[in-house]
Amino acid sequence: METSVGNKFWFALYTKPRQEFKAELQLKAVGLDVYLPTITRLKQWSDRKKKVTEPLINSYIFIYSSEKERLLALEQDAVIRCVFDCGRPAKIPDDQMRNFMEFIKEEEDYFVVNGIIKGAKVLIKDGPFIGVIGTIIEDPDGKALAVSIELLNRTVVARIHAVSILEVVSQKQEVNEISN
Repeated sequence: METSVGNKFWFALYTKPRQEFKAELQLKAVGLDVYLPTITRLKQWSDRKKKVTEPLINSYIFIYSSEKERLLALEQDAVIRCVFDCGRPAKIPDDQMRNFMEFIKEEEDYFVVNGIIKGAKVLIKDGPFIGVIGTIIEDPDGKALAVSIELLNRTVVARIHAVSILEVVSQKQEVNEISN
């Protein structure tokens, strides 16, 4: 399941919200190689704590298939579409999938960052700094994204409250998570 054989490739499928496990069952039922990365977390309710297994990446599941099998996967009720890149189904390189599977195999405390991360270069698309490229930095208050704008060898920190006005130009991976 981890290496390409002939015309089989890794594809990412987008599922209906909260139906990743249902999609996994449906895809396995038609004989496809499926990979659904999960994480077990301790959830707390007002009256109890419970270990809950949930998808690591919400609304995504991976299949290792041929083009014919990929089309079969899209016929399943819980699957919405295949992830595309440049108008074609995005084929995920085998080594990336292998590394991903090995990485999350360990029982470490990991998480997925949704959104813009610290160190990302962004283009401000609205407001008083329109057209300016800045770098996401940590906001001391943790209440908004802070964009560092380098100007005359000084850094101006502008707190940007609407994530929708930013466009990521380049994203440098860091472990720190910026809260939205």
